[in-house]
Formats: sequence, C-alpha cells, structure tokens
Amino acid sequence: MPGESLTHSVAGRFAFLLRKRSALGFYIRLNAWVWARIPQGLRQMRLVRGFGTNLHRNVGRTERRQFTGTFFFRNRPQLELMSRLIGLKPAGSTLDMAILGCSIGAEIYSVLATIRRARPDLQVKMWAVDNSPEVLMVARKATYTNEVSRLVGSSIFERVTEQEFEQVFEGDDKLARVKPWLREGISWHLGDASDPDLVRITGLQDIVVASNFLCHMKPVDAEACLRGLGHIVKPGGYLFVTGVDLDIRAKVASELGWRPVLDLLEDIHEGDPAVRQGWPCNWWGLEPLDKSRADWTLRYASAFRLNEDG
Repeated sequence: MPGESLTHSVAGRFAFLLRKRSALGFYIRLNAWVWARIPQGLRQMRLVRGFGTNLHRNVGRTERRQFTGTFFFRNRPQLELMSRLIGLKPAGSTLDMAILGCSIGAEIYSVLATIRRARPDLQVKMWAVDNSPEVLMVARKATYTNEVSRLVGSSIFERVTEQEFEQVFEGDDKLARVKPWLREGISWHLGDASDPDLVRITGLQDIVVASNFLCHMKPVDAEACLRGLGHIVKPGGYLFVTGVDLDIRAKVASELGWRPVLDLLEDIHEGDPAVRQGWPCNWWGLEPLDKSRADWTLRYASAFRLNEDG
C-alpha cells in the first residue's frame, strides 16, 4: 500500500542517518585517540598537520551548541592591540564600541579596564549585546561568585593577577563586584548579533568585538552573521572577530575588502591557550598558524579595518 511504502521509506532514511552519524562519531573518536598519542614535536610536520586538519574538518560537521564559558582578560595581546588603536583618538573624544555575544560580562569589563587605564580622557560609550537574558542579567549585575563560575563551567578569575583583581573588583573571589568606574557608560541590549536591524539600535561603532560565538553556529549562519557585522562599523573603524571558522573569516574578509591589522597578529592568534589546545578535536579549536600559506596574514588576522572608502 502507498502509506506503508512511505512509512518504510521514512524509516529507512532515518536508520541511514543514524548509521551515518554513528560512523562519523566513531571516526572522530578513533582519530582523536590517535592524535592524542602523536608526540607534540611531530605535530608540526606537514603530513601530521594534514591529518589534524582533516580531523578538525570532520569534527566541524557534528552538531554545535553555544557555550557561555569565558574568562576575564582572556586574550591579553588582543587587549593590547585595542589600546594601541585607540591611542590615535584625539584627546577628550568619544569612543563608540560594541561587544556582541557579551556573555556574563567578563570581556566587557576586561576591555573597559584596559581602555580606561590607557586613555582615561576618552568618553567610552559601550553597547553590550547578547541573546541570553540569563547571562545578560549576570553581566549587568557585575557580581561574580562561585555559582557564576559553575554557570560558565570554569573559574572566571583564572587569568586575573592579584593587582588586576584589586583594580577591577570589590570583595574577594567568592563574592566580587566590578567597581563603579568600570560599570559606567554601558548600554545593555537583549538581541541577536545576526539581526540586520541591530545597527538601528546601536548606531555605528569605532570598534566592534565579536568573540567566540560564531564558531558555535552552523557555518552558513556564521557566514551570514559575519557579513552583517560590517554594517555596524564606522568608516575606517575596526572589527575584532575571534572564535570563528577560519575558512569563513578569510572568505568574508577577502570578498568584502577588509584590511587585516598585522600588528600583534601572531600574539593574538596564540593569545588564548584554551582554543589553541582545543584543535583539532573540538570544533571551536584554533589551528596552528602556518606562514607557508600565501594567504596567512588574511587567514590568521583577528582584527580588520573596515569601510575605509566610506
């Protein structure tokens, strides 16, 4: 009967997909086991690196999900580059900045602490955007406890020095609140970084930061989102984008004419040990920098100057 034929067809397709997914999972687990047993000194060999690249490509085909895990002062070379770029701003001027996917606020306050120490004369107007009301509430409260660390799956103070802790927080690591001088000038927005109307809310920005959320999206969605981020950046402004599939970032940057910022490029690429160590067995892992590639500066840059033609 036609109905039975359709039922068998659907059931057969479902069984095929299960077998395919199971086979991919087994392939990834087996190759991850092999990778873990390759001596560190051999991993830069071209043949071995190719094995890692193929493994990472297949890991990227698995289902992805969002993480809220983060740290204060997560990538120090990136913060240093921001300090250098704002050094060109006239004294007493306004700096418009947006941090997309701001999570629980660790990146916001790390950036503000860095910028306000470097340029206390600037009036910083910060937009903080995230699509999770739960983490946005934590960011706005700016109070961090052991429970917050459990929420993100790690100790958020892991990379904070004692001196930085005293500068940024009141209290101790069991109950710490960001000091008032760092909580000023922030506008909070519950929204999606891929929303094409976001620019109508935030306006154009001197610096836009999109860190460690694009890699958790499906590649087609990540590419569309990344293309849209350029519309939020002022002519001659800067986009910082980390935690994204490098093929996607290089493709979009090339097609849209984004100019990579070469200053501290290698330091920033190596600046977050967690994501570097996650390659190739995690989809969010970051491949080792390879200067033998003709496009290596475009591929590995994480900061770009945009819209220079206005």
